Amino acid sequence: MLNNKPKTKMKRILVVDDEPNIRKALGLLLRSEGFEVDFAGDGEEALSKLKGPKPDLVLLDMFMPKLSGRATLEKIRANPKLADLKVIFLTVALFSEAGKKGLRGLGISDYVTKPFENNDLVARVRKALKT
Repeated sequence: MLNNKPKTKMKRILVVDDEPNIRKALGLLLRSEGFEVDFAGDGEEALSKLKGPKPDLVLLDMFMPKLSGRATLEKIRANPKLADLKVIFLTVALFSEAGKKGLRGLGISDYVTKPFENNDLVARVRKALKT
């Protein structure tokens, strides 16, 4: 008997973080959950990678050299081809309610505070991707 169930395409996630150990940990975690993962070490590299196939989600560190997460997000939102791209900020910063509202005003799907709980991060990724 043939299985005619359509194969679901793996969701692609671009992890943007200047800390190699964070990129490695996120790669291991997300791949173990069935996601395809690519990496960028800073905002400029992320923008360069976004010229290729568009990921389903970007996990974006806020505090990076060269181009901050916020500046990277502003460039993403200014590009009509990427304007609807789902983005979750990764940050060590704790935000007030006003700060959280400001982040949402940037069009992010969510934000995750480092250090993060693996199950919480995966749940937020799945929620953003609606998987």
